[in-house]
Amino acid sequence: MSIRCSTKSRRAVAAVSLAAALALAVTGCGTDGGGEKTNDAGSSPSSEPSKPSDGDKAAKQEDTAAGDNVDPNVKLAEIKGSGLTLVINQVKRDSGGFVTIQGEIKNVSDRAQNSGSWAGPETAVATKNPNSVAGATLVDKVGKKRYYVLRDTESRCLCTTNILPVSPGESTPIFMQFPAPPSTTTEVDFTLPTFATTSLKISG
Repeated sequence: MSIRCSTKSRRAVAAVSLAAALALAVTGCGTDGGGEKTNDAGSSPSSEPSKPSDGDKAAKQEDTAAGDNVDPNVKLAEIKGSGLTLVINQVKRDSGGFVTIQGEIKNVSDRAQNSGSWAGPETAVATKNPNSVAGATLVDKVGKKRYYVLRDTESRCLCTTNILPVSPGESTPIFMQFPAPPSTTTEVDFTLPTFATTSLKISG
């Protein structure tokens, strides 16, 4: 074989080797083998879970407060309304200085019932808390003081809101939180618009 032919062969082999090396390099920068793009260092980008919004936190807190450690078989009081019955399952003094009341409203009539009146007569409160139980109150007769459902600076209540119409035979769970009366007060009068007033004993 001539020197010229030998040189051409070596050049051809070198060109093929260089092309193969370039192809491998491009492939290595594309994916990590699982279809996921990699960064320059060859590691997969972090996949941190998205943080919940304030609205999600509020919804979660409301759901927790509306059903946490409540025995539906415990009936502390049963209050009659117009075609409705309100059953109180829990009246608890919390360590944070609150009183939480939980229960359910059942439709005992033959037509759907809405919660339009339960938000109370205050327009600002009713507007911020549509179809809610924001109109509930507690009265400490001994201390001669009335307590309203806790609200923030924008009149949004710490209670169940956006209650859907209750169909005949159906019920809806409710909860509301009030400022706690003095520790010496163990009994209060509870009122929710359209329902009769009843006395409740505070536990905890």
